[in-house]
Amino acid sequence: MNQGKYIFAQLTDFIPRRVFDRIVSKHNGNKYVRSFTCWNQMLCMVFGQLTSRDSMRDLLLSLEAHKSKYYHLGFGPTVSRRNLGKANEKRSYKIFEEFAYVLIEEARRSCYRSDFEINVEGNVYAFDSSTIDLCLSVFWWAEFRKTKGGIKLHTLYDVKTSIPTFLYISNAKMHDVNALDLISYEPGSFYVIDKAYIDFKRLYHLHQHRAFFVTRAKDNMRFNRMYSNSVDKTTGVKYDQIGKLESYYPSRAYSEKLRRIKYYDCETDKELIFLTNNMDLDPTEVAYLYKKRWEVELFFKWMKQHLKIRSFWGTTLNAVKIQMYCAIIAYCLVAIIGNRLKVDRSIYEILQILSISLLDKTPVREVLTKCDYKNVKEQKNKQLTISGF
Repeated sequence: MNQGKYIFAQLTDFIPRRVFDRIVSKHNGNKYVRSFTCWNQMLCMVFGQLTSRDSMRDLLLSLEAHKSKYYHLGFGPTVSRRNLGKANEKRSYKIFEEFAYVLIEEARRSCYRSDFEINVEGNVYAFDSSTIDLCLSVFWWAEFRKTKGGIKLHTLYDVKTSIPTFLYISNAKMHDVNALDLISYEPGSFYVIDKAYIDFKRLYHLHQHRAFFVTRAKDNMRFNRMYSNSVDKTTGVKYDQIGKLESYYPSRAYSEKLRRIKYYDCETDKELIFLTNNMDLDPTEVAYLYKKRWEVELFFKWMKQHLKIRSFWGTTLNAVKIQMYCAIIAYCLVAIIGNRLKVDRSIYEILQILSISLLDKTPVREVLTKCDYKNVKEQKNKQLTISGF
């Protein structure tokens, strides 16, 4: 099926073209377009993400070196700074945002794990944000401080699948806690947040949706203990208390019972106090859930290191958002391919292999399959031979 096809063309076979075309039609993305369509634009942007291009100039140089392959790679008859730059500036970012969510759902279905370390019926989400610094003289619309610009990426990360499920790009001035208003809460699911997100009115809204939160208590929180559950202190749990908030405004905003757990983390030699509205989990499981919050931090670090979301190929807000959503499309595409082909490699390993193989004509499964090291033997002449060759 993939005989003679470039690896990049093989990757695009995993992208639901008809769904993308419907989204483009919905937003009139190809209106008045003669040759460089939204599909061509997205493939160029994804190619730039997979090959880690630093700038528009860098991307175009790498594309121009393979002009004869444009048709086979899906880029259209021509790609220039003018048509790609104009497309990123003028075409609605909502096309790519909506399609990113299509691939997110597909990736979550492909990557679902039933062997999560603790038994919770609902999903487990970690919510956090990351600030991306911008040059204010170039990105004039991203004013953050007097001499500094920036945007903020708010992300709801599905811990069970390692896939981001919700993304919101805002000005860096936006306070993190305001992003809680944008989430659609799922009954029975857990939302793990740090204490910067503590706003008891918003947490009570989450509670009313029959969802659960796990966070760290602020140092100045006043808590009226009603009773304590018995604990096994050898597990690191110091106490497990049920009570209500005591301060005037927090108690009016959140009038229901809460659970406060003090836990000693032997790895960091720190005592942590957790706050949750779940009364059933073992206290060590609550501590474990909060520890999983670190995975969204690792996701931000991974995205900044291996995809292009810190140096941008356009200067308008629309162009920046298109590039951010194309980065998510590339991330989900790599995750989908890894799971569909049952490749025993991390997303990072798959991305690294693909980045130097996109213009090969080898079947993608063959490129991504690990060498069987058990069959690699060292002979007496100290030369390596691999069985089958």
